[in-house]
Amino acid sequence: MADGRGGTLRAYRALLGAQARSQTAYRTSFAVDLVGNVGATAFDVLTVLVLFGVTRELGGFTLRETLVVVGLSACAFATADLLVGNIERIPQYVRTGLLDAVLVRPLGALPQLLLMDLPLRKVSRAVFGLAVWVTAVVSAGIDWTPGRALLVVLAPLAAVVFFGSIFVATATVSFYWVESGQLANSLTYGGRDFTSYPVTVYGGWFRALFAYGLGFAFVSYHPALALLGRADPLGLPAWVGWAAPGVAVVAAALAAAAWRVGIRHYRSTGS
Repeated sequence: MADGRGGTLRAYRALLGAQARSQTAYRTSFAVDLVGNVGATAFDVLTVLVLFGVTRELGGFTLRETLVVVGLSACAFATADLLVGNIERIPQYVRTGLLDAVLVRPLGALPQLLLMDLPLRKVSRAVFGLAVWVTAVVSAGIDWTPGRALLVVLAPLAAVVFFGSIFVATATVSFYWVESGQLANSLTYGGRDFTSYPVTVYGGWFRALFAYGLGFAFVSYHPALALLGRADPLGLPAWVGWAAPGVAVVAAALAAAAWRVGIRHYRSTGS
């Protein structure tokens, strides 16, 4: 049993090592990719700064408070995109038959797919997102308690799990409908954009659907309220800000179930 697990881990390490060697073979190109990938996260932060150039508050939140929201979202999404984001290529794997080859190997299909094309160039984006998060937390004037010190670590981890679950869950649609890329992007990248601002800037059915129907309010908005010690302008109790890890666990369980059902449903490219 132990030898079997050791062999599996060695196989996964070999996949990761092969990807690292392949992607860093041309060092100049890889370095340019590292720099270029910071742009997407930097643009999210810059957009918020531009908005505050013409207004003093956004949805009832100051610049420092809003930066906690966008910092948490940017850090979590960039990390999830690095670790899990390449699963969005599964329509191509289904179309070309590569998924068939993955399924006949004596390894888990999902870990293989994640390691086969792990985009190491996105490491810089994740590091930049973490820097934004740390800077936002330090400058927000938080009244630190042991609970908030724990939440400042747990919140981004929970958000990474949540975004990763969204990536996996939306990718499973490809088992039924190969041309599902835009639908998946509306929830993954659309979710990133949604969580970059306090949910108070949205209204009506749109806020109800994305914030609470799909759970995106628990990525950055409610954890930020708990860290800042602010009451929710929408009237929800203070404990909701601490629910993010639980919501992430539920999202991961649902994504895992959707993946298992999708894999069972898949009948190879020829069908």
